Parts: sequence; C-alpha cells; structure tokens
Amino acid sequence: MTIRIGNCSGYLGDRPSAMREMLEGGDLDYLTGDYLAELTMLILGGQQLKDPNLGYARTFVRQVADCLALAKDKGVRIVTNAGGLNPAGLAGKLREVAAEQGIDVAVAHVEGDDVRSRFTGALTANAYLGAFGIAAALDAGADIVVTGRVTDASVVVGPAIHAHGWGRDDLDALAGAVVAGHVIECGTQATGGNFSGFADLSERGLLDLGTPLGFPIAEIDADGSCVITKHAGHGGAVTVDTVTAQLVYEIQSTVYANPDVVTHLDTIELTQEAGDRVRISGVRGSTPPVDTKVCLNFFSGFRNKASFYLTGLDIEAKAAWARAQMESALALNPPDEVEWQFEDTAVADPQTQAHGTSVLHCHVRSTQAEPVGRNFSDAAVQIALASYPGFYMMSMPEPGKPYGVYRADYLPQAEVSHTVVLPDGSRIDIAPPPNVAPFPPDVPPGPPNESSETVDTAANLGERAETRAVPLGELVHARSGDKGGNANIGVWVPAGHARRAEAFAWLAAELTPDRVRELLPEATGLDVEVYPLPNLAGINIIMYGLLGEGVASSTRLDPQAKAVGEWLRARVARIPAELLEQK
Repeated sequence: MTIRIGNCSGYLGDRPSAMREMLEGGDLDYLTGDYLAELTMLILGGQQLKDPNLGYARTFVRQVADCLALAKDKGVRIVTNAGGLNPAGLAGKLREVAAEQGIDVAVAHVEGDDVRSRFTGALTANAYLGAFGIAAALDAGADIVVTGRVTDASVVVGPAIHAHGWGRDDLDALAGAVVAGHVIECGTQATGGNFSGFADLSERGLLDLGTPLGFPIAEIDADGSCVITKHAGHGGAVTVDTVTAQLVYEIQSTVYANPDVVTHLDTIELTQEAGDRVRISGVRGSTPPVDTKVCLNFFSGFRNKASFYLTGLDIEAKAAWARAQMESALALNPPDEVEWQFEDTAVADPQTQAHGTSVLHCHVRSTQAEPVGRNFSDAAVQIALASYPGFYMMSMPEPGKPYGVYRADYLPQAEVSHTVVLPDGSRIDIAPPPNVAPFPPDVPPGPPNESSETVDTAANLGERAETRAVPLGELVHARSGDKGGNANIGVWVPAGHARRAEAFAWLAAELTPDRVRELLPEATGLDVEVYPLPNLAGINIIMYGLLGEGVASSTRLDPQAKAVGEWLRARVARIPAELLEQK
C-alpha cells in the first residue's frame, strides 16, 4: 500500500491558498503543514505574553475554516504543528470552527513538549517530540491532529506509522519516512523554490517563472521508500536536484537525529522515475538517541539600528566622522553593546548614485530600553546637518525593540512527557523508545578528502587538467540555512553532469575547512566542519557561530544564512576545464 501525504505550508506566513490548492489539485490521504521554526517559537512566545490564549498559528485557523468541508468530503486527514506553544488552544478553536459550520470532525492534539519548568528564565522551552503520538491520535480516529514542537518530519512520519503499522524497531522504514518528511516539510523548496538551478529549469521548459510553485507530495510505501512528486498541472518541478537541494538543507552531518530514529543520510539513493517523480530508496536507520533536542528562547534586552549612507569621495573619512559623532553622543547614556558594520560597496567613477554609495550600520543592544531608544535615535537624527557631506538615512531609527536569543539544550527522552489528548478529553501516554543509544557517534568527522579514492581521483585530475578561474556556481549547486547560531551549506554536483563522480572528487578535495574560510572570510576564526555525501555527489558544511545567538539577535545582513550558499557559488576558484565543459 502506498499513501500520499501532501504539504501545504513550509513556515508561518506561507501562501494561505495552498491548503485549498492541495485539496482541489488531486488525490491525497493526508495533508500536512509545518508552521514552526526557532524564530517562530519566539514570536509565538511574545504573543502569549500578551494573551495566554494565543501562542498558535492563527493563519492555520483561517485555512481550516475555508477548507474544512472540502477536506472532510475528500476524506483527507490533516496533521500540523501549528499548535506552537498552545496546541490545546488551537484544537479548541478548530472545534469551534467545525461546530459553527456544522461539520463533524474529530480534533486531537499532542502535548508534553513544553518544558519551561526545567529551564529557569526561558520565554519558551520546547522539547522535540517524535511521531508516535501523531500515529496514536490517527489510530484513535482523529481527522485533524494538532501538535506543538514535534520534529518537522514527524508530521509526515506519524501518518506513515499509522498507515503501515510500523513499530519502534522498523528503523529503516522510519528513517525513510524521516527523509520524505524532511524533503516536503519546507513546501515549495522541494519543487524549485530557492533552487540555485532555477534558470536551467526555466530554459529547459520545466519551470514557468510566472506560475506559483506547487507544493510537494510524498508517496510513501510500506518499506519507507517514497516518491516525491506534486499535483499534475501545478507549477514548479520535481527533479533529483530540487530534491537534493532540500535534502542538504539545514542538516548537521551525515547522521540526522530524530526522536524515533537516527537517519543515515549517506545511504539515500535518488532516481528520476519520470517527469516530476523522484524516488528515494535505500535509506538506513539506527537506534534513536538517548536525548531529544530542546529549543530555548530567552528575552535578552532591547536593540536598535541606524544606517548612514555615504556617497562619492572620501567614504572612509565620512564613515569615521559619523562614527565619532555617534560614539560621543552615546557616551552620555551608553548601550551595553555597540557594533559597527561598514559595507564598502561604492565603485570608482560610478554610473549611478547607487554604484557610488556605501553604508555604515550602527547596531546597539542593551538590557534596558532607554539607551537604545530615544537616546539612540536622537543621536542619529541630530547630526543630519552637522556631519559629512551628502548625509542621509533611508529611514529614521525606531524605538528600541525587545529581542531574544536562541540556544539548544537536550533532555533524556525518558524525562519528556508525550501525551495525546483525544476529542473526549481522554489521554494516551506515549512511551519513549525502549532502545536508545548515545548521539552523536564517538567517531569525529573527517574532512571529505580523507577518502584515498577521492584524493587519488582529484589529484590525478588536477595533475593533468587545465584549470579555469570561474565562479564555483559554474560547476555546483548550493543551498544554505541556519541552525541556531550556526550556518549550514549543502553543495553538490548537478545530477546531469557527464562526469559527476570526478566532479564530486574535485569538490570534496577542494572545499576543506581551511578553503571554506578562504572563500568565505566571515568564517575566519570559526570552527568549520565539512562532511562528504558521495551518494548525493555533495558535501555539507557547518560554520559554527556565524549567526551569533540566532536569527532574532543576529546583526548579519542575512541573519538566517539563506544566501550564504549563493555567496559561495559566486566565489572564484580554479576548476578543471574538462569538468566545466561536460556539465
């Protein structure tokens, strides 16, 4: 038996019409949605401070109100983590919607992830739960299952457990479903969204840039293998490379821990079965970890920012003058932290004003509001006619805003409750996995050039090859993102490359941790790890601490590292010409 599980949301704020599009677009057994991220938990925590009855994704309520009758009529069951910090509250709200519409649906929710009592001072503290609670709710007849902080893949793994009758020992099947869930959890990122090869897909007629991308579907078999696809007629494309792009997104190494299974990403096999159909097979799983991850958010103080635009000549001197004036003014009531960022992007003999302009950013933080509020804004505004020539700001500084910091912790799974609450109020306690193992393994990661075969292939290629200095993106695709304060980049050789194995050997030998620091100077002084994924002809790069204490507190231009992969692709390297000629 094969089940079809669709996705209609990759984040809080995704296209609201997607639920209806997926229900009307073709057959589904289950429809899932991922609404949570580290930053989202912080946002929901702020909402709940104002109103304890909130803390869930209110957009999901509107989607269900629009589509509940349609889902019921088509027999599609809905599973989502939109419950956020208040899954019971969301479940209750959905029952109100159903009652108002006169539709008989059973709404269950999963709770136990809220562990704030274990972490003093935390605004939010949520342990990642697995999928067996979702499966139990479906076993009990739920039409809609609402969860809090389960792992992103669990909303897909849960229906697969229910439909196929898997147990805790079906590790390979569970691992296969985790991979399926990971691929579709971010919605259209599996169908061409954020894909560095979009222009090639467009040129080949596989991607219509004017059509909204369709959301993905995982067809999961009883052994855990699956096909990633989409509804016929919906926009986007499903190829080995669009699937690979999502597979390497925000992973940490070649082993991927979930509460129910450890998935070995280096065992994944991808095959293009047909147009918009990619089969995933061969996935192996092993004993789940002792501990589960906990997402923690803390209120850290207040922050503000002012940006000064500098045009023409003497730009560095202009920046120095503005900085000296601001530092003098701020000394009267100093913030706890002042951070300066100078973006020297102006060019000589600029053809436009934009080409002749650089930017000086001043970021301030404080545990108190006033030093970064009116005190800071006045300091920036009051030098407007008394500073460098051509002074202007694109916007005035705003009042200081509260911000949070993220950190991860871990708790033994045996110490985290996992409970299903059924529509009648009865409760099902989900036991932790009976067999667990330490994670990660005690074997430290080795650089990808430790493989003698890879080194020999790359060395032989380098000895005989003419090289060309071109952007890395002439050879490889990439996708990047954040995990807390760390940046993750997946880099791989496209599936259609005529000499893919050799190209991978060159890539794996080229992108060592030291070389990554050379190409991306922001990583200087940071720990960098590189993991090979030869089955995907790619590597995974982790840059620890690039994003500070997480997206909510980061002052980086790109605080979630979404474009770091594109930056890497734009960097020039000497690549064997024969690899470029046979793309």
